[in-house]
Amino acid sequence: MDGIINILKPSGMTSHDVVSFIRKNLNIKKVGHTGTLDPNAAGVLPICIGKGTKLSQYIMQKQKKYRCEMIFGKSTDTLDSYGKVTDVKETEDIEFDKINSILDKFHGEIEQVPPAYSAIKIDGVRLYEKARKGQEIKEIPSRVVTIYNIEVVDYEFPRLMIDITCSSGTYVRSLVRDIAEDLGTVAYMSLLIRTKSGEFDIENSITLEEIGSCDLEKNLISISDLNLGMDDVVIKSTASVAYINGCEVSYKGLLTDINPYVNQKVRVFDDSGRFMGIGFIKNKDTENFLKNDTLFI
Repeated sequence: MDGIINILKPSGMTSHDVVSFIRKNLNIKKVGHTGTLDPNAAGVLPICIGKGTKLSQYIMQKQKKYRCEMIFGKSTDTLDSYGKVTDVKETEDIEFDKINSILDKFHGEIEQVPPAYSAIKIDGVRLYEKARKGQEIKEIPSRVVTIYNIEVVDYEFPRLMIDITCSSGTYVRSLVRDIAEDLGTVAYMSLLIRTKSGEFDIENSITLEEIGSCDLEKNLISISDLNLGMDDVVIKSTASVAYINGCEVSYKGLLTDINPYVNQKVRVFDDSGRFMGIGFIKNKDTENFLKNDTLFI
């Protein structure tokens, strides 16, 4: 069995818990997830099975969409509702126009500092392990992430609900902290649901309870059907062996013009329609070549 299952992860489970559940209940050894979703968050968690695990790295890189609720007036050490309150600030009702104005500042590339309670490693140790032990945490390096869209869904002070479309690696808890700071107050994240991960959305996800009762074949997305936002390139059967062996293939061995796809990853099929894997178009000495990135045969 090879492919991807779009799982609706419940709150209270780690991503690894979901993998273990599927491995045990479906009796499949090769199972992996596509990027950690906080234990206290719910939502879309694509699970890779069999050869589908080779696609994990590509799915992780795709955009994510979240629905988040934040509450003004308090902050916690974990930046969500599960942590200890670290600050309380009396805050008057914030005008809706002011909130929208501040949210506009967070569009595009931004620099954010991840939470102390996160899976990021410093000196080989995950931050949340140090935080739970009360160990001193050195300055956490900031990172650049991209916010493609952020908009208000509902607002009734002190609660604000927003939808966020962002790049991989974005910490919504940090975003909540920074939005509140720009509004001159503090806040914590009270709810987080991932509604989309790449081409996987919450409307087409299935729960863990459904795993045992549903027709798994119907819910398993095959490797070749996953678009990944990539263009398709067709290779001639005469060049297939060279491609499989890691050789660079020029236009002579291809049925697709690869010139528009330089420096891009593409899905590769042979001329019989067989999916061969993910390739990369590179330029070398003024000529473009196809090189395999991940093989699936």
